[in-house]
Amino acid sequence: MHTQPLSEYVRCLVQDDWEGVAELMLASADKLAKAGADFLICPGNTLHQALPAVEPRSPVPSMHIAEVVADHAAERGFRRLGLTGMRWLVESDVYPDKLTARGIDYVRPDDAELEEINRIITDELIFGVFKPEAVAHHQRVIARMKDKGCDSVVLSCTEIPLIMNASNSPLPTLDSTRLLARAALRQAVHG
Repeated sequence: MHTQPLSEYVRCLVQDDWEGVAELMLASADKLAKAGADFLICPGNTLHQALPAVEPRSPVPSMHIAEVVADHAAERGFRRLGLTGMRWLVESDVYPDKLTARGIDYVRPDDAELEEINRIITDELIFGVFKPEAVAHHQRVIARMKDKGCDSVVLSCTEIPLIMNASNSPLPTLDSTRLLARAALRQAVHG
């Protein structure tokens, strides 16, 4: 396990410097490969935007979180997913590319919904602040996605599962971090 300081990633993210994100990820990849890692995982959904720049130069292969989620969704027969997460991720093609490759449609939050989700993550959840209003907001967004034909929702942020799960969501949830961890364990055990 290795990571660069979150502040270094955030500095790159706010500058839209995906090459900088890739360099940080590659530095971790090199350390992990030297320590004997056979493959890499990155639980941070947003950072997967840099994987196209990382993969060709990485000393070991990476599992892609959106591929893991898309495979799981396809296995469960889900056909239209709601996407939740940080603005950088939700507005990107990280999930749409992997979902559409498997014939799965998706719905994004609208701008106001996404702005509030992003605020909740950055101002509350990463600081361990869990408010009923944050849960209610996510529930409203997910209920709207259900009304738009979604049959499940991707919790594509490591912090969202701190307040949302299958028991309080209007739709079945796909916890991207948990799915990636399980896929990594299967890969490590079974090769």
